[in-house]
Amino acid sequence: MRVVRCHGNNSAEYSQHMVIPDFVTHYHLADKAPFQNLSTLDGPQLERVLAELQQRRSTGLKRVFGPKYVALRRLTERRLRDLFIEAGGKPELQAPHYFCLGESPWFRGLAPDMRGVAVPLSTLPDEVTSFTYPDSIVSMGFGAQFGLPDAPRPYHGRAFRIADLPNIVREFGLPGDAAGTEYEDYWRRPFEEFIEVQVWSDGPLGTYLAGTGTSA
Repeated sequence: MRVVRCHGNNSAEYSQHMVIPDFVTHYHLADKAPFQNLSTLDGPQLERVLAELQQRRSTGLKRVFGPKYVALRRLTERRLRDLFIEAGGKPELQAPHYFCLGESPWFRGLAPDMRGVAVPLSTLPDEVTSFTYPDSIVSMGFGAQFGLPDAPRPYHGRAFRIADLPNIVREFGLPGDAAGTEYEDYWRRPFEEFIEVQVWSDGPLGTYLAGTGTSA
C-alpha cells in the first residue's frame, strides 16, 4: 500500500495510487487492557491513573497526560458526538472507542512495546462509526484554548460517517504516517499523522471487550 500526503489540489493526481486500509487498529499499553478511556474516570481513580501515566514518562512513554489533557479530551468528545449526531450517527456511548485507520507506526511509537488490536472495517456499523481527519483533538479545534497550535484545514471540525471515507480520501489523500518522527514536544506543533476512527458502541467490539480477542 502506498501512503502519501496530499492535501487539496494534488489529491486527484495521487488518488489512483491509494489503497484505503480495510481495517482499523486500537493501540494500548502492553500491560493494560485495550479500550480504556480516561473520560470514563473521575475523582481519586482518575488522579491515580494520571499519576501512573506521568511516572511512565521516565520509562519511555511519550504521550502527555494530565488534568488539562482530560479537560481537552472531554470538550473534544462532546463536540465530536454532537457533530456525529448531526451527520445522522446514532452513538450509544458518551465517549467512543478510538482507532487509527489501518496501522499507525507513529502512534505505535508513542510507548515501548505498544500493542495493537486490529478490527475489520466491515464489522463496524456505519450508524455507530465516525472518523476525523486527522485525530479528533486536532480536528475539533479546542487546542488553542489550552495553548496548543491551531492550523485549520478544510476537513477539520467535522465528524464524518465511515461510509464517507472513500470520498474524503479521494479529496484529501491519506496522512503521511511514518515511524521515527521526532516525538519531543510533538503536541506543540501541528501534526497530522493518521485518520482517527471512533466506534460509539460496545456491540461491534464484544469479543475484544470480553478479553477473547488478540493483540499484536
